Amino acid sequence: MADYPIISDVSAYIIKTLREKMCPEPIPSPNNIEISSPMSQDVDYIVGLYLYDIREDVEVTGPRYVQAGRAQISKPPRPYALYYMVFINGSGQMGLKDPDIQKIIGRIAQIVNDNSSVRPNELQNWLDTQEPPIVLSQAKISLEEKVRVWQAINKPYQISLFYRAAPVYLSSGEIIDTPRVTDAGFEISVTGEERR
Repeated sequence: MADYPIISDVSAYIIKTLREKMCPEPIPSPNNIEISSPMSQDVDYIVGLYLYDIREDVEVTGPRYVQAGRAQISKPPRPYALYYMVFINGSGQMGLKDPDIQKIIGRIAQIVNDNSSVRPNELQNWLDTQEPPIVLSQAKISLEEKVRVWQAINKPYQISLFYRAAPVYLSSGEIIDTPRVTDAGFEISVTGEERR
């Protein structure tokens, strides 16, 4: 199962995809697309990706323990949902006008729709298990909830896109050694005879 960098790997996948598909039009340079918080000041980028919430995905269940070796088990991986906001950087818009911002937002939505899933072994190529794809979908939140995300970072609301990436399975770092079988006893009986 995927190790702890999987959360940053998902963010890096989204940024890499946006940089490949948005440059040079409508964004001039890949450096203009960053993982950042809208709170960051004096930064020179146009599009920001902000991970604003991580929740355990309680709807997904798994086994109690997972085989980790010939004589080892580990706790099962936990499924999480990652919540992202994709926004236009208000402090570095480089003279963007409203129609430009709307074109950029439209292109982001189009790219995410066309690249809405990724397999964990594409993000961590050493994985030897086939895990379900991580699906990026529109977060089902109201305008009021979107405004609250902006208020939490002391910024006025601006048009932005909100996405949910799930399930993101995070493996346990705890390995449990299971006792080895050192002695085995067998009993054989034949019909009509006493047991020996």
